Amino acid sequence: MSKFYFNEEQESYDAIVVGTGISGGWAAKELCEKGLKTLVLERGPMKKHREDYPTANLDAWDLPHRGQLTREQKARQEKQLRTGYLGNSAHNFWFVDDVDHPYNETKRFDWQRGYHVGGRSIMWGRQSYRWSDIDFGANKNDGIAVDWPVRYKDIAPWYDKVESYIGVSGEALGLPQLPDGIFEPMMELNCVEQHFREKVAENFDGRVVTAGRTAHINSDKKFEGDGRVRCQYRNRCIRGCPFGAYFSSLSSTLPAAEKTGNLTLRPDSIVHEVIYDPNTQKATGVKVIDRETKEEFEFKAKVIFLCASAIASSSILMQSRSDRFPNGLGNDSDQLGRNIMDHHLGVGASGKFDGYEDKYYKGRKPNGIYIPRFRNLGEGTNSDKFIRGYGYQGGAGRGNWEQTVAELSHGKEYKDAMLNAGGWTFGMGGFGEVLPYEDNRMTLDYDKKDQWGLPTVTFDAEFRDNEWKMREDMKEQAVQMLTKAGLRDVQPFDNPGALGLGIHEMGTARMGLDPKTSVVNGYNQVHTCKNVFVTDGAFMASASCVNPSLTYMAFTARAADHAAQELKKGNI
Repeated sequence: MSKFYFNEEQESYDAIVVGTGISGGWAAKELCEKGLKTLVLERGPMKKHREDYPTANLDAWDLPHRGQLTREQKARQEKQLRTGYLGNSAHNFWFVDDVDHPYNETKRFDWQRGYHVGGRSIMWGRQSYRWSDIDFGANKNDGIAVDWPVRYKDIAPWYDKVESYIGVSGEALGLPQLPDGIFEPMMELNCVEQHFREKVAENFDGRVVTAGRTAHINSDKKFEGDGRVRCQYRNRCIRGCPFGAYFSSLSSTLPAAEKTGNLTLRPDSIVHEVIYDPNTQKATGVKVIDRETKEEFEFKAKVIFLCASAIASSSILMQSRSDRFPNGLGNDSDQLGRNIMDHHLGVGASGKFDGYEDKYYKGRKPNGIYIPRFRNLGEGTNSDKFIRGYGYQGGAGRGNWEQTVAELSHGKEYKDAMLNAGGWTFGMGGFGEVLPYEDNRMTLDYDKKDQWGLPTVTFDAEFRDNEWKMREDMKEQAVQMLTKAGLRDVQPFDNPGALGLGIHEMGTARMGLDPKTSVVNGYNQVHTCKNVFVTDGAFMASASCVNPSLTYMAFTARAADHAAQELKKGNI
């Protein structure tokens, strides 16, 4: 039976896009809207907006064991579960089975994946921040890794395009380190978050507390997509949003691509190699294994976009070996698979707040506060212990009734306590930049193959001295801010976990000016094979300290525009 959706199979296409997540959806939309007949390949099964969100409207009591996983389920997702993001059957089905999809660790690496149409755009945290020239110039200014071949002015119009299309709730701040964008109304802070905002402004020069900039529609403005409407404040986002309120490729970019009539979507299609023609010095297509039948196919195209995620896209390039590229397509620099980055997190502080007992909040806001970077920006903000910086995410809420058990209340006091919410608590955790280290890397193990006969990934990467020293400051400053805001019982925490925990893996096919030290150029083209583009996290040359998905989308839209122009000119 045909696996093709929207259009039937044809011999060749103008473009092939590998992956259907954040980047793949944007590549599909932009290429299709520019008139290119586009084949989109997804290694996981087909999923449809709304009808394939089985738990979106269920409560705990509607689920077997109130959502708790069985021992058998836990045994099959051991690595996925250790991060703390899973653990409830209401959403763990979006994450891969470690038994079916193994990987190897020389050092611990938490590789979180979702194999299905829509990818991790269904489960992402939706925090959406622009980079600044401080970020794009950081490598050059610090004399490490390679310089970015672009600056903010090159990407700003594409940030505009993406934000206007997806809907980003946020507040303009006028900060050079965090450029403002095109925003939906900011999600309101609750009373304790507002109190904290005011106290930080009073006590710390140059520090700003705002709401997270999050990819949620927060107005009645009409956005393109499958009936997308404003956020309902249910905070069940990870289950799939039937309202399309948060941006996902399933509710937004893929429907837009389908609308053009130029999209062919094939799920259950594991791409493992880009086919290279040494005579033309171009790629001619990709090799695919059917996930279910294990049949092998080849599809041809004039241009190929790898958007499978940083690790997966680099794995495909590494498997694309030929006489011209014995170490993987485009790997003359030996940088393919190196420079793995993420963000380090799990460090900060929390405390209790006395007051506002008569205040509460309505709904379950899928967002909290954000404190933009304030370290190493000059004028008294610099540290002599580490370079780069960090931001904080967090928020305040009322406690629950569990404290009534600790108090062992009886009689009238117990009944009164059960009718009132608990006290206010406030927590905040840092997101810090991880530097690009050449020997933080992934490799392929051809002795340990998966069920499709493909090599498995081995990770050998870790935090270094700069990250550990940064974490001390992240913890110390969190304590200071909470204390100055009047919280009590302020407790620091530091649970570093490992790389991958931020789910922001990047850097394995980095962008750069020189083919001798990088894999792709400033338009995301493989230096030595110009009709192959890499636009997921693999191309990142540094990590900044902000969530990267908005930047992936902006670069993808820009690269698709460039690809269409170059095709028209006959240059690729």
